Amino acid sequence: MIRPTRKGVLWFVALLPAPWLMLAFRPDWWRYAFEGSLLVLIGLGVDAVFARPRRNVRVQVEVPEVAYVGETVEAAVTVGGAPAGFEVALDVTGAGASASRTAASANLGIQARQRGQLILETVWVRWRGPFGLMEETRRFPLRRKISVLPNTLARRGEDLVLYFRDALFGAKVQRGWGEGSEFEALREYAPGLDPRFVDWKHSARHRKMLVREFRAERNHPIVLAFDTGHLMREPVEGVARLDHALGSGLLLARVALAAGDLAGFYSFDSRVRHYAPPARGMQTFRRLQEATAELRYTSEETNFTLGMGELQARLPRRSLIVLFTEFVDTITAELLVENVRRLVNRHLLIFVTVQDHLLREVFETAPEDHRQMARAVLADDFRRDRHVVLEKLERLGVHTIDLPPAEVPVALLNRYLVVKQRGLL
Repeated sequence: MIRPTRKGVLWFVALLPAPWLMLAFRPDWWRYAFEGSLLVLIGLGVDAVFARPRRNVRVQVEVPEVAYVGETVEAAVTVGGAPAGFEVALDVTGAGASASRTAASANLGIQARQRGQLILETVWVRWRGPFGLMEETRRFPLRRKISVLPNTLARRGEDLVLYFRDALFGAKVQRGWGEGSEFEALREYAPGLDPRFVDWKHSARHRKMLVREFRAERNHPIVLAFDTGHLMREPVEGVARLDHALGSGLLLARVALAAGDLAGFYSFDSRVRHYAPPARGMQTFRRLQEATAELRYTSEETNFTLGMGELQARLPRRSLIVLFTEFVDTITAELLVENVRRLVNRHLLIFVTVQDHLLREVFETAPEDHRQMARAVLADDFRRDRHVVLEKLERLGVHTIDLPPAEVPVALLNRYLVVKQRGLL
């Protein structure tokens, strides 16, 4: 497709009044009145001739097969046979955006905002003639697909000190002291050891002070429970709350499986959507990743009574349940707190929610009028209600995490490690 550029149109429009002004003052110059417009038309035609014959234009696009939610996918577009100064654009269907560059090798950034598939439909290449009056646009069908998975990349930070297997247990096995840890061996007492673990019976038999050594227990079932109701569709920092939860949960599952624990998966809203019983081995992580990638964004109200009751019925053994959910105020959280109370009688629960920075910004910004003052008061009410609900859960013995999206993965891993070290399961 060829068409005039903005420059060509402006030149042509600018010369349109000139012949009539010339005729108004010098009617005898009628032979020369339209020569300016004619020259512009000739220039457009010559520019179109030099811009049109580009049959050797070829396009090559390189994109990764897998992307992660919230990350930018780099699509390397190489165009050959086109003149200098060309522009490239991509048509993307799904949760992406198109971009353009003016270079022979363009890297186009595509933002993956939701799970699913990004489909690169078409590549558009545009170039101009030597005078810049006409431009040619060529369309190249592509049909390339990119699978968008939950983001399981570890957040870099000073608090993330334990990630790989060697970090969990060290070059030598670390002893996890506390109630519920597995007995490993006896050793002679030395200054600095906890006197509470002195074994008086064996000390009397061997006539020297002996203390018991423990190691952290393994093979604990961990269930990642995801609320897929309408509140989890709300975007925070451009990504849905559910996708933030999936990324943090899968990162925890990967570390837990490397530590020798069992990991399972559960999702619910108005009814139970998916359930995968806890299993061990790193091959389980791949199955969890595939299962979470298939979760859909729903608009249904969450039924906590059904969801938590069904989960408790499916777990015969005491387990660590990591619940990713969201609530608005104390009224909507009444059923949530009541069902959590029944769940913690048998299981250990980590309650995870994602903070929205908009509430904090609205509350902390100095109001300039009555409308902003009312918004600040409402934001403070929501924050206070949230604090009340979290405090109720903590009194029930629930471990709560309510942080911005970037801080949730680190806090969740550290909380899991605290549970392991203290032997709370």
